Amino acid sequence: MRLLPTLADGFLDLVLGSVCVGCTAPGRALCVECRAELPGDATVRWPTPTPSGLRPPYSLGEYDGVLRALVLAHKERRVFALTRPLGDLLARAVAAALDGAHCHLEASVVLVPVPSRPTAVRQRGHDPTFTMTTAAARLLAAEGRAVHAVRLLHLRPGVVDQAGLDTRERAANLTGSMAAPTAVVRRLGERFSHAHVVLCDDVLTTGSTLREAQRALEAAGVTVLAGVTVAATRRRDARPNLGPSLSSEPATD
Repeated sequence: MRLLPTLADGFLDLVLGSVCVGCTAPGRALCVECRAELPGDATVRWPTPTPSGLRPPYSLGEYDGVLRALVLAHKERRVFALTRPLGDLLARAVAAALDGAHCHLEASVVLVPVPSRPTAVRQRGHDPTFTMTTAAARLLAAEGRAVHAVRLLHLRPGVVDQAGLDTRERAANLTGSMAAPTAVVRRLGERFSHAHVVLCDDVLTTGSTLREAQRALEAAGVTVLAGVTVAATRRRDARPNLGPSLSSEPATD
């Protein structure tokens, strides 16, 4: 059966000139071997320091290697063939979060993508976080779960690119930056009276983005179950991370 993927990869290389983002082998954007090496299970990965009150953040693995290549190629180079594998990874993180909270399989779940800056969306030509979230919802729905992706949040003006900012700068940049419109939240309540809400993003760094998104939803009366990302950056120090209630560092929000 290995012959069929090989022939497909050869066709893609001949027609599109594409290569695997993980190993640069000619063929599909993510080859069979690199896809098989992706993490299988998501776990809670607390950032250090942990923003006070942050709901459990689930990620598949460290933001490095193939995971990093997947996120960057999809986000910055518009390699849309990676939408499904990224959606699959995000779906695994969502499933882990639901299992960790002992949610019933028939319970309604709403996936809320963290909003991107409008200027970044225009420059990239797409909204990668929303695309991944939609793909994850579609995959989970195909497994029989009542999962839906809903845009509940928007960014207020003045938020700058987070790249290069440290923990405190990220927190200051994001504090009060997100809002959940009352009309949208009301429609959500009418449609899903008892839904579990899960925040979705691509990478967990300091936790400031997920914490601000959580704050905005909670201010609108929406309870957040957890946050999920494809990957998480390596913690900045070697001290043990005991979670939000026992963190030795001051809160960043």
